Amino acid sequence: MARSGTTDGPRVPGLVRSPAARLAAPLLLLVLLVVIDEAAGPQIRIGGLMIAVPALSAVFLSPLAVVVVALVTLPCLVIAADSNHQLDTVNFPVTLSTTVLIGIASVLAARVRARRERELAQARWVAGVAQRTLLRPLPQRLGRFAIASTYMAADREAAIGGDLYATADLGGGRIRVLVGDVQGKGMAAVEVASMLLGAFRRAARHHVPLPALPRYLDLNLREDLTDLGSAPPPPPGSTAPAAPASAGSLERFVTAVVVEAAAGGDTLDIVNCGHPPPILLHRDQVTVLDAGQPALPLGLGDLGFDEEQIDRHELAVGDVLLLYTDGVIEARDDDGTFYPLTERLAGWLRLPPGELIEALTADLLHHAGRRLGDDVAIVAVQRVS
Repeated sequence: MARSGTTDGPRVPGLVRSPAARLAAPLLLLVLLVVIDEAAGPQIRIGGLMIAVPALSAVFLSPLAVVVVALVTLPCLVIAADSNHQLDTVNFPVTLSTTVLIGIASVLAARVRARRERELAQARWVAGVAQRTLLRPLPQRLGRFAIASTYMAADREAAIGGDLYATADLGGGRIRVLVGDVQGKGMAAVEVASMLLGAFRRAARHHVPLPALPRYLDLNLREDLTDLGSAPPPPPGSTAPAAPASAGSLERFVTAVVVEAAAGGDTLDIVNCGHPPPILLHRDQVTVLDAGQPALPLGLGDLGFDEEQIDRHELAVGDVLLLYTDGVIEARDDDGTFYPLTERLAGWLRLPPGELIEALTADLLHHAGRRLGDDVAIVAVQRVS
């Protein structure tokens, strides 16, 4: 469930397997029913079961294939009726007409299903493109640091949510890393994540210092939300989506943590705005870097936003800093037990960022039974020189 690579376009789930192999199954079933009906004799009549075969085929076959199945069903039904001496009965034309009607309905049902599959495949592809546009792939190496990341959506039908991450090269060997989590779900959360990422990148270009960064991000986010909420509604008959109902208010906020590494790489400055604390893997130790002073999430600056306290930590060569969203620590197993992140990290102290994230995500999915309750974003940063 890690972030996928680039694709060339939408892929329809119904076209993944061989169409000929899928068509063979109902045809073989029809032949089998004819053989059984012939062998059973007039006492046992199972020819009526053939009527259900086109309807079952509509679940997994294309409309054209269902037409083939429906057409083959008719002669099979005649053969079965002949062996049972039913051709001259008054009921046989009714059975034949019913088969034709069911066949037509099955073809129409297959058309509807195929269209919805294409629409779903297109939506998944668009979501994947949106994910790659919003969450740009992080560089594997930035200055003195190796970086790895992953994103897993809780909704299996989605490819993106409200979790976010980004890096910025500040020049002179200094780098900045952001990980955040938007309150709420759906496309409104994605839109807020896009706003915050844009503000973060502008702050890097404008050289906003770290102590002033939370206020800068908060102000930009609230202004963008206000602009979004004051946007006029779409005209009658327009297909343009309306602004989220809560966009104009400040009910939507973002927890975030920003890490800035010094030019030499030996120190990390951290500002935490209501986000789960980063974890430092140093030699044989797993240290949770709790914030020295609680801070408000971004978007709630109107409640009183003071300049944030900067927490400074030393960083040695080989140390790994893990940033994550609360989808990791709030994942539960079947017994309701939360994922023990710090305990599991103790077994992966020597892994580089990429392997660390692979081990963590595999273990997390195993713990949660592959059913995540919330989106998950993870970034691992290692000082390599």
